[in-house]
Amino acid sequence: MICELCGKNQATTHVKSMVNGEYTEMWLCPHCAKEKGFDNLFAHTATDFSSFLGSFFGDGLPSRTSATRCKSCGSSFADIARSGKVGCADCYTNFYDELLPSIQKIHGNIQHTGKVVAGAGADLKLSREIEKTRQELAQAVKEQNFELAAKLRDKINDLEAGDNNAK
Repeated sequence: MICELCGKNQATTHVKSMVNGEYTEMWLCPHCAKEKGFDNLFAHTATDFSSFLGSFFGDGLPSRTSATRCKSCGSSFADIARSGKVGCADCYTNFYDELLPSIQKIHGNIQHTGKVVAGAGADLKLSREIEKTRQELAQAVKEQNFELAAKLRDKINDLEAGDNNAK
């Protein structure tokens, strides 16, 4: 297979990523993989996971004193950065400020957008539709497109009133 970036050399590195819910994959030659930082992704994991993520994404992870530990499991942020694994569910709360930028960069989103429990789908779909329309309304107002803003306002009112014909 030929490198998808330069189109010249034999591809040896297969890169898969998911950003903003969109799955992409690329085949790269050793030279292009090295240029993009995919030449040896796991070289630093044993010594310093923080610098690994920093080199991969262009900036380092926020630092926190090693004295700060999770009250539930005893993990420090340094432990999490070194191992790449969160100690327990409470670590997400305790180290929120440190973990959030990395989670956003890795996953492209910090809010789950996958499947939902059966029966909750209709309500969730309606609330997501209202939230999406509110964001569109804010953008329309920002762009001073008041005709569209009025239509979106009416659509939100109809959705909140339970009018299924508003779509």
